[in-house]
Amino acid sequence: MRKSILVVMLILILSSMLVSCTENTRARNFGGNSTIELKRNERLVNVTFKEDDLWILTKYDTTAPTKYEFQEKSSWGILEGTVTIVEQ
Repeated sequence: MRKSILVVMLILILSSMLVSCTENTRARNFGGNSTIELKRNERLVNVTFKEDDLWILTKYDTTAPTKYEFQEKSSWGILEGTVTIVEQ
């Protein structure tokens, strides 16, 4: 009986951890990929992570749109994430 309760609790804890893992968290901590599409005529100025939140500074401009890729280069070469920002 105790063993089955422990197994159920373990499954609940693991499933809640997987559900709470957002795209930003996966890109930042586990080497995932994230793509962000900016609105029409929005242009990227700067982007940064503050803990697991991604902050994007944009400006209104009518110049030609482009695509930016921010790639993490870790010291061990594993779990490297990529954030792609596409201007429209």
